[in-house]
Parts: sequence; C-alpha cells; structure tokens
Amino acid sequence: MSGEIEDAIERADRESFTQEPPKTLKGQVNYLMKQLKTTKAVAQELGVSQRSVERYRKGERKHPPKDITDRINAAVRSRWQPQVRKRRQRQAATTGGITVETRARFGYTAPVGTTDDGRFRRLTVHLPPEYAQRLFDARDAAASDQQMRGIIAEGFKEVYFQDGGGRAMGLSDVEINDIDYLDLDY
Repeated sequence: MSGEIEDAIERADRESFTQEPPKTLKGQVNYLMKQLKTTKAVAQELGVSQRSVERYRKGERKHPPKDITDRINAAVRSRWQPQVRKRRQRQAATTGGITVETRARFGYTAPVGTTDDGRFRRLTVHLPPEYAQRLFDARDAAASDQQMRGIIAEGFKEVYFQDGGGRAMGLSDVEINDIDYLDLDY
C-alpha cells in the first residue's frame, strides 16, 4: 500500500507527461504487453486470467469490471514515459528543488516558554534540491510514508520555521501529522 507522500510523487510525475497514455482497453493492454512481454506476466500484474488478457487484446471483451479497469489504468500509468519522469526528477534533485503544498497538523519541540501545540497550517514551501534527492532516494529504497514525512518535515523546519537559520533556532523537531492534503511539484 502506498502512502500519501508516494501518491503525491506519482501525481507530480504524471503532470510531466508529454503525451497521454492509451485510453482504450485494447491500447492499454497492448502497451502492457510491450512492457511485460507475455500474457502471463500481464495477467499476474492485473490479477486476472491469461485468457482474459488475450480477450482484451483481441477486443473480444471491451468492458471489464471497474476494479480490473482501475488496475489496468494504474499499471499503464506507473510505466508510462519513464525517461520523462527520470529527467524531471533528476532536474528537481540537482537544480530545481521541490515545492510542497499541504494542509496538515504540524507538531514541534520548542524551548520552554514557547508554544509547542500542534495546529493545522496551510503551507506552500519550496524545498532545496537536496530534499528532493533525499525524497526520491527514500521512495526508491521503499521507505515508509512516515520516513518520507520526516524528510519533508525536516525541510519545512529548515526553510519555513527557521527561515534558513534566521529565526527559531531553539526549534529542535518538527513533525507532520494529520495530513488533510499534500501536493508536490517539481
């Protein structure tokens, strides 16, 4: 099961597509055949029988159940234009950085005499390229959603809360809790 951060990365990747993926069932299944090579591999990926894949390819069956249609769409989109995705991610990780827009409850550890009550905030913060690289590396290493939240929270601490070292230097820890929504752009 993917988490909120991984879903946001996937949505940001889709925004970089230079062409739309195939829309017809036959076109989608044929694309998966090119990627996975055999009807057996496609059937395993989709959780259907090999014969069903053959029917979809030939156009004998045009309207599979909704859950299977959703699995086909997800499989195609996850493999669509891998070079475009890599180029955009490489650019974000080396020069561009990543913009995080979220509404979430932020909690933090602060010195005595200041408030450390978590509260909902709506923030749009541009994080430097090193945070983008760490986020992509964590996703590629199958890190948990909590670990990826930690990377974003650390970036928010440095860029937003401490303003690059100009304020709130006693702030030691920032956490992202209760994400209402989270969107990434790079």
